[in-house]
Parts: sequence; C-alpha cells; structure tokens
Amino acid sequence: MRWKGRIYNVIFGLVLLIGLSACIKELEIETLGGDGAGMLVVEAKFTDELKTQTVYLSRSDSRTDLVTDTVWNPYIPLGSRPFDSVTVESGASLKLVSNTGTEYNFTEDGEGQYFSTDPFALEMNMEYTLQIATQSGSEYVSDTIRLAGSSEISGLYAEKAISETGVEGVAIYMDSDPSEGSPEHYRYAFEETYKVVAPDWQEYDFRLTDYDPCALPVPTYNLEIVPREVENKTCYNTVYSTSIDLLSTNTTNSSKVSRKMVRFIGKDNFIISHRYSILVKQYVQSTEANTYYGILKEFSESESLFSGIQPGALYANVRRADGQEENVLGYVEATTVTEQRLFFNYEDFFPGEELPPYAFGWYDCHPISTNETHPSYCLTGVSTGNGGCPQSIIEQVNIGLISYYGPYDENIASIFSCEGPYLFVPRLCGDCTLLGDTVVPEFWEE
Repeated sequence: MRWKGRIYNVIFGLVLLIGLSACIKELEIETLGGDGAGMLVVEAKFTDELKTQTVYLSRSDSRTDLVTDTVWNPYIPLGSRPFDSVTVESGASLKLVSNTGTEYNFTEDGEGQYFSTDPFALEMNMEYTLQIATQSGSEYVSDTIRLAGSSEISGLYAEKAISETGVEGVAIYMDSDPSEGSPEHYRYAFEETYKVVAPDWQEYDFRLTDYDPCALPVPTYNLEIVPREVENKTCYNTVYSTSIDLLSTNTTNSSKVSRKMVRFIGKDNFIISHRYSILVKQYVQSTEANTYYGILKEFSESESLFSGIQPGALYANVRRADGQEENVLGYVEATTVTEQRLFFNYEDFFPGEELPPYAFGWYDCHPISTNETHPSYCLTGVSTGNGGCPQSIIEQVNIGLISYYGPYDENIASIFSCEGPYLFVPRLCGDCTLLGDTVVPEFWEE
C-alpha cells in the first residue's frame, strides 16, 4: 500500500537525516554500540484508564529493505506492528515514577514488550518520569510528563454527505466538552468493524483427497461435494486508523469540539454494505506531544524527505540518564482518553439502493467452469496445459482458490468458462474468512 511505503521512507529518512544534515552533529559510530545495533526506540502512551500499561522497546535498523524494515512506526497502533524483522530490546528494567515517589514496575512478556506488573491509571496534577535500564547497562530517563486535561465525547453521529472531491458517502462527526483542566490539543484515532457477507456462499463445498498430480498415466484424486463443516458466510473485520489526526483549539475561545469529522466513507465502499461500527478515541495531548505528532504528520504528507524539515525538530523526550549524547527515537506520552461507539447500516442512508461492489470492487464473483482434471505433471511428450481453459478444478481446489457454486449450467456460466461438471467462484466470493473472522465481536449489536 502506498501509505505504508511512505511511512517506512519517512522513518528511514529520519535515521539518514540525523547523520547527513549539516546542522546536526554527525553520529559517531560508537553511539550505535559495539554490536552494530541502532538507536533505541521507546514507545509508550500512558493513560488515565485503569489498565495494564505497556511500553515497547526496540532498535532502529538502517537496512534498505524498507518494506520489512520495522523501525518505529507511529501510524500503526502500539503493539500492532509486524515483528518479523524488528530488532527488539529485550532484558531491560523499566519503571514509571511519580513525583510523590510511587513506582510502577514493568516486566517483559514477549520480546520488546513490557507490561506494568499491576494495572494503574495516571492522575491529574501528578508528574511522572519513565526510567529504563538496558541489559547492556545503559540508563535512560524520559522528560517529566503530565496529563494536560480531559474532555468527554458528548456526541458521535453519522450523516449522508458529499466529500470535498464530490464523492457521495457517509461522514462521521463527533463533539466533545472539556471535563477537567483546559485541554487545547487533541489527537483522534478509530477502530472500525464491519460485517462481511460472502455473496456466493453455498451450503456445500469441494473436498479433495488423495491427490497426486504426477500420477501416470493420469492424476489420481478423490473430489467430493460435501456439506460445509464451518459457517463461513458471515464474518467481521476490524481495521485501525493509520493516519495522524490532530486538532487544536488554542486559537479559539473554547476547548469545546464541535462537528469534528473523524471519518468519511464513500457509498461504494463495501465495508458499509451490511452493518458498520466505529469506535472513536479522543486523546488530550500536551503541547509538546502535539508538536511532536504534528512534525510526524508533516513528514508523512511530504513528497520529499528532504523538504525543509530539520531532523533536530523531531524532539524525542527520552535521553541518557548520565548526560551522554545519544539519539533516541520514539515518544513517551501522558494522555487522557475517552471513546464512543456508533453503529449504522447501509440502508440507513441509501434505502432501496444497490449494495456497493463486493470486496473493493475488483473481484468478479460470476460463476465459472472448467475441466475437472488435467494431464499428469509427469507425462512427457504431451503438453500439460489446459487447452486454453482456466486451470482445472482439482488444481484450484488443491491450492485453495475456489469455492463450490453448483452443477454446471450454461445459462449461468461466465463466457470465460469451459464446460465442466461444476460451477465455482473465487474463494473470496464464497468464503468470508479471507476478509474477516467468523467470531462475532463481544461489542457487536444488530
């Protein structure tokens, strides 16, 4: 996806800029450690929710494989990053200390993931610092963090709307009112969950056993049409927001937020075809945190990594405890959070209209047919092709490409078909588990 590639370019560019910028002191090779590890990356968002709080520690990686290189990615929710190529920081000791001397200890549970020993919530008018001691003996401390205020979501609602580009769809708005302190800076995120209904689901499906494509003179197999063993017609999928959405009210006379649009969905987007839900989260930020995320947002929206933003402006609020100069990535934040959930159906806004095209609009779910079998893979002197027809049924069943639709019917079969014993559709059209999970979420309401 384009945004994902840009994100990795942003973070990789930051690593390069730290060393290349003439305005910043060039990194000494010793700074990266004798084992060649990169800069420490600290990710922590402490909230006023009574829960197990989490800190993520890793090391930046300067490899040029930007697709799998997982240096810190602020656009993906904490803990949701792929860990296949992350250089995690294990064996560290962590504690969050309040200005009254209360200590909250953390233990490692999974590589690079540290969880508070006991649930706790940050309190208003208190100050906190995160202290880290790595396995190698280096110690780090965060700047003092504190809650900047709180604000409650007072309304979450959807309206039929036209986007700035002329697309018809549904706009989701929210209102909020300050409840404590004088909040001025907000960050928004959401989790959207939608129902997926496979349009060509059938009660029966293919079952292939004893398949040997190399048997001679012809492949051997046992193809049966059997009742489905699982209900995979209806699924649910949850997707997290991936952009930085900020709002500041410091230029107005009120901290109240009114008609803030948090999501727009075009009417042709299949995620609203049946039932859709969105959980909107509002975070109250400090001025420093808002500035930090604002710079990240600028980088993410820039067409060039070298477009005038100096790397020194990307302020990380973690430093070496002994005062030694060392670059640290990431951010430690204290924030209050409030959330609210909304449900709606497609027919609530577009009654009587045809549903959006299924699965992003590029899947053709029209039933097709072809030969049941194929020449042996090990037959010499004879073409192993399928005579211009689609790949045989048993080959496609074997690699999980198709779902059973019914017996062959020339009145239904696609023009791209070759006559065969059965009709079938792409598996995505008959099995929703490629797009979601059959387990109904606990919060779901019909």
